[in-house]
Amino acid sequence: MESGYVTTPFGRRPMSLGMLASQQLAETIEPGMKRSKWKLFRAICEARPALGVTDRALTVLDALLTFYPDDEISEEKGLIVFPSNAQLSLRARGMTPATLRRHLAVLVEAGLILRKDSPNGKRYARRDRAGAIGEAFGFSVAPLLARAVEIETLAAQAVADRELLRVTRERLTVCRRDISKLIAAALEEGVSGDWEGISAMFRALLARIPRVATAEDLALHLDEMGLLRAEVVNMLERRIKTKKIDANESQIEHHKQNSNPDSIYELEPSFETKQGEKAAADNDPNAGPSAERRLKQQKPMGGTSNGAGGAADPGAGPGLKSFPLGLVLQACPSILDYGPGGSIGNWRDLMSAAVVVRSMLGVSPSAYEEACSGMGPENAATVIACILERGGHINSPGGYLRDLTRRTERGEFAIGPMLMALVRANGLTARHAS
Repeated sequence: MESGYVTTPFGRRPMSLGMLASQQLAETIEPGMKRSKWKLFRAICEARPALGVTDRALTVLDALLTFYPDDEISEEKGLIVFPSNAQLSLRARGMTPATLRRHLAVLVEAGLILRKDSPNGKRYARRDRAGAIGEAFGFSVAPLLARAVEIETLAAQAVADRELLRVTRERLTVCRRDISKLIAAALEEGVSGDWEGISAMFRALLARIPRVATAEDLALHLDEMGLLRAEVVNMLERRIKTKKIDANESQIEHHKQNSNPDSIYELEPSFETKQGEKAAADNDPNAGPSAERRLKQQKPMGGTSNGAGGAADPGAGPGLKSFPLGLVLQACPSILDYGPGGSIGNWRDLMSAAVVVRSMLGVSPSAYEEACSGMGPENAATVIACILERGGHINSPGGYLRDLTRRTERGEFAIGPMLMALVRANGLTARHAS
């Protein structure tokens, strides 16, 4: 294409600034640049939505490229193809002339080809005495060469997006299957818990998944599904740990009875002391909560989560798993104002903030201490943050916390659904790194 040359369309077809911009872009081809026309065409097919062309328009472009004499597009071989409408229609699977003209206009508007019309609107080439083409009128494929890097980048992004969509859809399908079968197993085994509520939440999540969704939409639903699956697994694992502990205690008791069935067991001094303390606490009205607390401290404690917010120690008995700190702060942003310096950067900061909020909400120290023992300090702080976030919806925060602690000890309370509800209420994304 001649440098600085501007061509206008023949007949009543108007000139536009977009056509002028495409002509200027076609003049920016780097010297020596080449591209395989069919590899470039496949890249255009991949990037079709981003380029704004239809599949029928791509059929016409495919037909146009068959008239290009070489497999590689380059300035040295020329950039103009000049087939007649009749020949172009044949190679475009018998497309009618009116449809052909419409899709040629789509390709021009998308900036993939240029018109270089002759004075009479016909398409032809003038050749010199040696047979070489001197000047040609028809369609220029120069924009394809000028935009080759852009087109290849768009194609690569389209392929990556499609792969991400496929992987996300597969993960969502597996997560849905896991939740469905785990709930069915829990109901069949008679595991205690609010399985009707969890099933209703699962159905609500399924109903919100659109039939046609982007990878971003599916990722949001996958996060919520993953949170629900983690909570279901958490409840089932607590049941398994409880059964193991009961089985171990039964085996130990059975072993003691079989080892010496005729012996009379006598209380150990340490156990007599505990019994005496309990009797004194029961008879002394002034013993107060301190004596009761001492007795509770002598009882076996439930499992607590580690400082990093991971799973409970398997050897410490049944316990809740704590969720990632980032998710807790997304669900309960109000707790941030009570952290050291007005921010929370780790679990220690969250637990410090929970102590302040506990006092502000009127939760007694004993109720919070019991929650820490039953749930673990991280989960107790999380529940305090949730209570703060729900504000005036809870009449008695202290009584509510005690009730949740008792339900946790019975394996009937799950923090995950509470966090999910707050995340949705705040309109925040529940995406987090595990």
